[in-house]
Amino acid sequence: MTMKCSHTGAKNKDIRVVIPGFTDDDKKGPFFLMAGPCVVESEEVVMNTAARMVEITSRLGIPYIFKASYRKANRSRADSFTGIGDINALNLLAKVRREFGVPVVTDIHNPDEAAMAAEYVDVLQIPAFLCRQTDLITAAAETGKWVNIKKGQFLAPESMAFAAEKVTECGNRNVMLTDRGTSFGYYDLIVDYRGIPIMQRTGFPVVMDITHSLQQPNQSSGVTGGHPEMIETVARAAIAVGVDGLFVETHPNPACALSDGANMLPLDRMENMLERLVALRKTVQSF
Repeated sequence: MTMKCSHTGAKNKDIRVVIPGFTDDDKKGPFFLMAGPCVVESEEVVMNTAARMVEITSRLGIPYIFKASYRKANRSRADSFTGIGDINALNLLAKVRREFGVPVVTDIHNPDEAAMAAEYVDVLQIPAFLCRQTDLITAAAETGKWVNIKKGQFLAPESMAFAAEKVTECGNRNVMLTDRGTSFGYYDLIVDYRGIPIMQRTGFPVVMDITHSLQQPNQSSGVTGGHPEMIETVARAAIAVGVDGLFVETHPNPACALSDGANMLPLDRMENMLERLVALRKTVQSF
């Protein structure tokens, strides 16, 4: 699907969301990638991350969607960082789109945000905790944009077919489904890789959210922990199973990140990891 962004700060020409095997006929193509910082925290972080990711993915032939939340609504503590202001953040996302010519994805949290965010980005993301919110999904679907629905940590993969139906019933078939792990006790998540082929039965592309699957939520400090050293392990397994896309949060300096620094991949480690994943994808597809 070709999408237009009507906001004056957005790029004038159309920007296409490319998903191999779904928006083109290359079923043996590479995985696509959604990657960027957890949240828009500054122009420097956003633009530097986008520039480096565009450089890497262009060289490796990976279809790329820049990712950053314009606002974080799901925080453990009231004093956690939530953003730099909605319009300021959305304008920076539009700047990425305009200057680098790549599509952009961001979260929305209530139905009123859908039409506003759609003026700036190409993919609207439904957070995992909100994947059953019918009004939210419907509002996103009615924009005509791609809708990426994250599977709730509490939800069976089979149930995501009903979330996808809420989009298609609005006449929009631009749906992605994303796994981000399943709750395992109070403080941990596990990845059940059976969920990837189960959700692929819907006929929609399936994404593995690597970094959020490695979170350790609900810590007593009120700050989410994580296992970033396992990012490549989880990514390799997802590629081996045949996932369509990957979602990875990355930051130039995760230790200084204002949100989810404990489970983001340092930007300087992204290129080597993606090179290995591209090689693995080719090997898997050779069978």
